[in-house]
Amino acid sequence: MTYELVNVFPHELFLQENEGPCISLYQPTHRTLRTREKDLIRYRNLLQEIEQSLSESYDQKEIASLMDPLRKIEMDRNFWQTVNDGLAIFVNEGKCIVYKLHRRVEAFSVVASNFHIKPLIRFHQSADRFLLLGINRKQFTLYEGTRYELNKLEFDEEIRDTFEKAIGEDYEQKMINATGSGPKNEISIHGQGSKKDVFRKETEKFFRIADEEIFKNYSQTMQLPVYLVALNEHHAMFQQVSKNKYLQKEGVRADYQAMDTDKLLEATWKVLEPIYIERTHALVERFKTAQSQDKGSDDIAQIARAASEGRIMTVLLESDWIYPGKVDMKSGELIDAQLDNPKVDDVLNDIAEIVYKQKGEVVVVPKERMPSSTGAAAIYRY
Repeated sequence: MTYELVNVFPHELFLQENEGPCISLYQPTHRTLRTREKDLIRYRNLLQEIEQSLSESYDQKEIASLMDPLRKIEMDRNFWQTVNDGLAIFVNEGKCIVYKLHRRVEAFSVVASNFHIKPLIRFHQSADRFLLLGINRKQFTLYEGTRYELNKLEFDEEIRDTFEKAIGEDYEQKMINATGSGPKNEISIHGQGSKKDVFRKETEKFFRIADEEIFKNYSQTMQLPVYLVALNEHHAMFQQVSKNKYLQKEGVRADYQAMDTDKLLEATWKVLEPIYIERTHALVERFKTAQSQDKGSDDIAQIARAASEGRIMTVLLESDWIYPGKVDMKSGELIDAQLDNPKVDDVLNDIAEIVYKQKGEVVVVPKERMPSSTGAAAIYRY
């Protein structure tokens, strides 16, 4: 068995029924050469923990089969030369999924009857995909991004991404044609209003075409929020002409061509971070209201029962809280046990899996943003 690299959240891996044992491994990694040997040492230590846990209930042949893809990763030099900031690896019989993360995670391994997905949920809820539209008078560029990376999209030839493609002339020539040119090449006006008015009309025309291209070729199918990065003078103009319902009011006021992708992502996150924090704050307030009306709880046993009954609309889970044990998927009963038991993981992780499968919302937040001291807070559907 080999391993499969994925770069999107593998929902199907967690929403389907998986036969145990299920191995979950998380590890921080480094992009520099001098730290890769330390990464390998840490990885080998995690493999030892996994083997020890498996030996509690499985024979050597089963253990060897499950460990085989993990050992192949250990020996794959190319794999370790292309790591990012973290790893998430999930293995059961016949399957090995590897996720190279753009965010540091704590080292953790567990063998259980299901996969440990809580750290991955947190990674992806703050890695919501978005489109970033960089535009000026002459051209536009589109990026697809998350909190952790930004990638420039390559346009098909027919996309009218420049003024020349959209209008039929380059910008400077169009301005000369629109305003005229005097004997010393100074621009003069021929009954078309001020030079500023002409510039504005031609820029608006290009912005309308750009907006149409983005919506028709990307927004309609991807349905992602679009954030604008442009000089301040162009923000209001583009917002005014745009008919793209996915365009957000927030944006970056800067020349996108003056920044590389790292700087562009940094500037974008300064705009997006308060939005994410406000979302969490709103959820916390919703929980407090629900709890005061007996439509929410922070009692783990009550939450587990409600999850098994399909009554949870939203559950907030503390990112670093581990509650060793298991939730009976049918009754919602809590089963206390230690993590070295190869059939047991984390109660909070079980709750997350149950709520996910029932189309509820799972939000993983750091301790300082949790509205409870139990590690969980649930809002009920009824």
